Amino acid sequence: MNFNGISKSISIYKPHFPLSLLNFSSPPSVSSFSDPKKKKTSTTMAMAFKMATTGMWVADECKNSFMEMKWKKVHRYIVYKIDEKSRLVTVDKVGGPGESYDDLAASLPTDDCRYAVFDFEFVTVDNCRKSKLFFIAWSPTASRIRAKMLYATSKDGLRRVLDGISYEVQATDPTEMGIDVIKDKAN
Repeated sequence: MNFNGISKSISIYKPHFPLSLLNFSSPPSVSSFSDPKKKKTSTTMAMAFKMATTGMWVADECKNSFMEMKWKKVHRYIVYKIDEKSRLVTVDKVGGPGESYDDLAASLPTDDCRYAVFDFEFVTVDNCRKSKLFFIAWSPTASRIRAKMLYATSKDGLRRVLDGISYEVQATDPTEMGIDVIKDKAN
């Protein structure tokens, strides 16, 4: 090209990976990223939310169960875990509408990290029923260092998928996530 006597050359960037991976209309399958020597799985991910720092993916069941809890009120809490082999965040446990915060606290392992979302219902001073969604990052001191790092770096990606969280609590022991802490944050 020539602009007022100055010539410029334009180069086109060619990526070093198949362009079919850039198709955002349908997310890639787990098998497209796995080792070709290993057994290929036909599991496809319905959501293309990639967590940038760790390469983790969020399964569609995570968002679906969250939306059921948020809009239909069919769950009191949801516990999420990371499956390190499939590099996928999945639903570990779902609490029914009649379960309490103590049931959520009892369902968290003492030696492994988890994420949890709790639907806290309360009555305001004006006698109005309200509900707030709490995101809990559970990282007990007895868990492995690798697990702590993996959950810490993947947390923001999951939070982006779960739209509508009011508050976040980070806990390493049960006293840091007691019901008093939840009540204080909600008021």
